Amino acid sequence: MSSQTIYRGVFPVVPTTFCDNEELDIESQRRALDCMIDQGVDGVCILANYSEQFLLSDEERDQLLDVCLDHVAGRVPVIVTCSHYSTRIVIERARRANDKGAVMIMLMPPYHGAALKADETRTYEQLARVAEQIDIPIMIQDAPLSGVSLSVEFLARLAREISNVSYFKIEVPGAANKLRALIEAGGDAVVGPFDGEEAITLMPDLEAGAIGTMSSAMYSELLKPIVQDYGSGDAKAAAAQYHRILPLINYENRQCGLQGTKVVMKEGGVITSDVVRHPLNPMTPASRKGILKLARDLDVLALRWGK
Repeated sequence: MSSQTIYRGVFPVVPTTFCDNEELDIESQRRALDCMIDQGVDGVCILANYSEQFLLSDEERDQLLDVCLDHVAGRVPVIVTCSHYSTRIVIERARRANDKGAVMIMLMPPYHGAALKADETRTYEQLARVAEQIDIPIMIQDAPLSGVSLSVEFLARLAREISNVSYFKIEVPGAANKLRALIEAGGDAVVGPFDGEEAITLMPDLEAGAIGTMSSAMYSELLKPIVQDYGSGDAKAAAAQYHRILPLINYENRQCGLQGTKVVMKEGGVITSDVVRHPLNPMTPASRKGILKLARDLDVLALRWGK
């Protein structure tokens, strides 16, 4: 796939799978990828926040990069998250992902903890230096987790002045308004406006001009018709499907977090364990019961893929 390809559609985040002892479970990792591909995804994203990237060692990151890209083997495009406060480390990660066959990297602005954040000048410099080292697009992740406020004007400037910076994952309050403003300000330089946050605001974000969504991997096959119908001009059908699955999206987003996909995938025989690494909290019994009921009501593929 060339760097000129426009990536759109459903690009869910791949969960990182662990054994009960919190060691990497590589066989489950491969099965999770196969399940996601069978969901009909347009691509996947690895090593993201929903992949527990902040709980992985550098060696584990490298291992997972190899395992995932080797196993996907070009069946779908793979985006690799390479965020780090250190520009040097980001460049190393980005070059490795580029060389391994990723079609895009995703970056948050440089931050470390609640108080150590790069200003716009240093953020611009990091992105420019990374862009010089790779020949694939960069997606900017604009999310509250970083604690960094990225203005529309700054994002549009990045798109206009750094050629690789052409995709944007917007998952902040008022995402639709920001997407609309960014598309207007950035023009053709904004190639791929995406939404995130488990697609909880997918319909308004599509109406604002988003061409893709980066959700969890729990119900990708239910999201794809929404994006396809809206893209083909059938907004009514897209809205009907969105409202049908919104209770599940809302429950995952508000009650479960990244644990939700693992619970559903374990129940469906996709992965062996739904463990998340400490100090993340395991899902409560009540939330587990609630998410599984909603998933069963919608007959999500992940609940029956491994049975």
